[in-house]
This record gives sequence, C-alpha cells and structure tokens, in this order.
Amino acid sequence: MSLRQRILDLREVDWDPSHWLRLALLIMGRALRRLWGRDVMLYTGGVSFFIMLAVFPALAIAIGLYSLLADPNGVAHQAEALARLMPSGAQHLFEDELERLVSTPLQAVSAQSGVALVVGGYAAHRGFKALLAGLSFIHDEEAPRGFLSFNLLALFVLIAAFAMLAFFSVVFFYFRFVAAAFGLKPLAGVSWLYSEWTWVSFGLTIAMSLIYRFAMSSRPVAWMPSILGGLSAATLCMCVSWASAFYVEQVAHLGATYGSVAAVVVFLIWLSWSVNAVFFGGAFATEIEIAVAQRRVAALLDLRTDPARQASRSEN
Repeated sequence: MSLRQRILDLREVDWDPSHWLRLALLIMGRALRRLWGRDVMLYTGGVSFFIMLAVFPALAIAIGLYSLLADPNGVAHQAEALARLMPSGAQHLFEDELERLVSTPLQAVSAQSGVALVVGGYAAHRGFKALLAGLSFIHDEEAPRGFLSFNLLALFVLIAAFAMLAFFSVVFFYFRFVAAAFGLKPLAGVSWLYSEWTWVSFGLTIAMSLIYRFAMSSRPVAWMPSILGGLSAATLCMCVSWASAFYVEQVAHLGATYGSVAAVVVFLIWLSWSVNAVFFGGAFATEIEIAVAQRRVAALLDLRTDPARQASRSEN
C-alpha cells in the first residue's frame, strides 16, 4: 500500500470524538452482554477456587527457595508490599500466613515446600485450565483444542505467568532496594515508579494481552483487540481492588455473619471480582475483533459498489 493511499484512508476516518465515544460505549455494552448472557459465573467460581488453593502453597515454595539464598524475612516483606492490593481482611489472612511460614524452622519450610509444589502445581494448572476454558467459551471458539494440546497450553501459560511474575517482582523490588540502600532517588518526583500498583498494572496488561492474543482462540487474535482487552482487564482489576475493599469495609461487615472465616470470604470476593475483570477483558477484545471485521467487510462492499472510488484506488 502506497503512502498516498494510506493518507487517503486516514482522511476517510471519522475523527469526531463523539463517534468514537459512542462506538466505545456500544462495544462495552456488547461485551457486558457477552459476559453476563452466558454461564461465565461457573468458570469464575472454578478459577477463584483453584487460585485460592494455589496461592498459599506458592508462598511456601517462595519462602522455601528464598531461605536457601537469603533471609526469608526478605520475601515476606516483599510479599506484604504486593498484599496491599487486597482488601484489608484478605491482607490479614495473607500476612498471618507469611508470619507463620517465616517463623517456621528451615527444615520444616523445605518439607512444606515439597508438598506445596505438588498441591500448588495441581491447583494452579486446574485454575489456568478453567481460565482458558472460560475465555474460549466467551470467544465462541468454533474449533476447540484437543485434550492434550489444551492441557499443554494451560501448563505453558502457567509457567509463563510465574516467570513473568518473578521478573516483574525482581525489577520492582530492585528499584525499591536500590533507592532505600543507597539513597539514590533520581526519580523522586515520580513516586508512581516505586508503587506496586504501577508494576502490577503494567504486568497485567502485558500478560493478559498475550493470553488474549495466543491462548483465547486456536487462531491468534489481532494485536489491537488483544492489547485493548489487556488494558481494560488491568484497569478493571485495579478498580476491583479498591471497590472490593470499600465493599467489605464500608458496606458489608462480613465479620458479623461469617465470624472467623470472614477473611477467607473477603479473599474469595476479591478473587471472583478480579476473575470477572479478566473475563470482561476477553469479551471486550472479542467484540473489538468483531467490530473491526464488520468494518472491513463494509468498506469492501462500499468499494465494490462505488466504481469511482475503486478506480481511484486502482490508480494509486
């Protein structure tokens, strides 16, 4: 395609902001109908349950590995920083488990890490299978993967997710360690760089964009819908963390109803809302992909029915 033809295509685009706002609201409405008009809640429950089973074994594994190289209090301090993304009730549950693991003797933690590797690996794999199955269901997958390829895909996504989590955690805590240990604050005016919210948002956007692109369908989804879906999922996850904290602290006082297990209920509420945000990102990416395909078909029909325009394009 020549430069002149690209310029002509850009001139034909409707740059009216109200047009794009209406289009965005229309696609969001369709994404919500796609999400709520199906039994996606069944997948949401499965993903939330298996993630809850996998989180605490993952903590035992992390502390067991970290204790071989350094003081396990270090990983506990780092994990507490990430726990600030949760509502207060879930934070207490998370921090209590960290304190228990840190105070446990090294030999016991190593033994627990071996058992946790089996339990956590099984739960995490099942959770990612439920996540990918839910995204395929939302995307209306016409040619679902076979049993072996689907399980291998879930395993690969699981390993890639943990690798990405480890990478962003190391980078995030490296910035904070260098700034605290050496008093280096070249970016002191941009406090958001050292915030866990910034790094989690950035990591979620990249991770979910890749999942929507390569794992939601047997054929790769286009980059633009995948990235916009990942951005919307990350934004909603951050909003969900605030909304769930407000809900359990200001609206529903769950301690009076659930007593000692209120922290577990709070954790499950936060997980389920976050999983729904991820599923909405998948529905949003799907609707964008459909809208782009419909627009291309309409443009092709206009080109065929307008001989003058077709001649102009052929000359270019």
